[in-house]
Amino acid sequence: MSALALDFVSKYAPGIAEHLTIQNATEAQNSLYPGVDFDNLSWLEKSWAQYYISMGNPIIATGLLSFALHELVYFGRAIPWLIIDAMPYFQKWKIQPNKHVSRAQMWKCTKVVLLTHFTCEAPLILAFHPICTYFGMQTFEVPFSSWALMAAQIAFFFVFEDTFHYWAHRGLHYGPFYKHIHKLHHEFSAPIGLAAEYAHPLEVLILAQGTITGPFLYCLFRQDLHIFTVYVWITLRLWQAVDAHSGYDFPWSLRTFIPFWAGADHHDFHHASFTSCFSTSFRWWDYSLGTDVKYHAYKDRIAHAKKSERAALEKRLFEEVEREGIKAERIAGMGGGKAGLEGHSKGKIE
Repeated sequence: MSALALDFVSKYAPGIAEHLTIQNATEAQNSLYPGVDFDNLSWLEKSWAQYYISMGNPIIATGLLSFALHELVYFGRAIPWLIIDAMPYFQKWKIQPNKHVSRAQMWKCTKVVLLTHFTCEAPLILAFHPICTYFGMQTFEVPFSSWALMAAQIAFFFVFEDTFHYWAHRGLHYGPFYKHIHKLHHEFSAPIGLAAEYAHPLEVLILAQGTITGPFLYCLFRQDLHIFTVYVWITLRLWQAVDAHSGYDFPWSLRTFIPFWAGADHHDFHHASFTSCFSTSFRWWDYSLGTDVKYHAYKDRIAHAKKSERAALEKRLFEEVEREGIKAERIAGMGGGKAGLEGHSKGKIE
């Protein structure tokens, strides 16, 4: 029965309307979940199924849920960092304490991010369901995968994305690509969490492939991936991206407990030095290929300095690193292809 007819019946025959509503819900349940024993599902799985039943169209349901999740997680993680940045207590853990973002920069960043989200990412996200089903990914189905399987799948996605991002990111530092695409993101030499997706639309599309290709590639070999697992993965990936751009390195930051985790300390150095630390989540590509030489030289100098001299030394060394980074960025911005890829070879910090 059409929505218009149902509204008419609801107005003049509420008893019949209630019966038809229940009937429609039952038909939707039977068409989407034939033979599913809802009594054995968890609360989350029941809620998931109820959402898809109430929406009626799985394609629209997945598209709306995907976009809402992205916005809630991204801004839900970025806004607390803005609050922290306004609180003097946390300034002792700010990596570049002498640099602060103006209101004009903040507003510009917000506008660019929102524009990219609604004009670039939204159309792709709304088409997510058909692509998932094409690759054999479970979408509206219940139950979900086991937590153990989800953990293994997400670990693979992290490794794949980190590898893809490292090489794509290095490529974006090549002269023409930097000048016309990646330069926008590097307007923040001292990044903030909100600027994690402050980037040219082409850069957003390129780097997003690392996030979504892992799940699709997995589906080519195995047919046990659920989109709920992908949502958990995307949530963790967004948290990682925003945190890496936060500009803060706390004693309880994840890199303290996982030695090969990159974190804000690692990525902040990239924004200052320009030619170092291209990784996202893990440090092993930078370490293996020597693109973190300057970073380690900088850290070693500070670690071996007297405690009373560390603050001044750290400030001086970071200024030296930033001057070199500005020079390399200027060369890349003029189309100099080697600046973004080979500048790391001069790793010594005087």
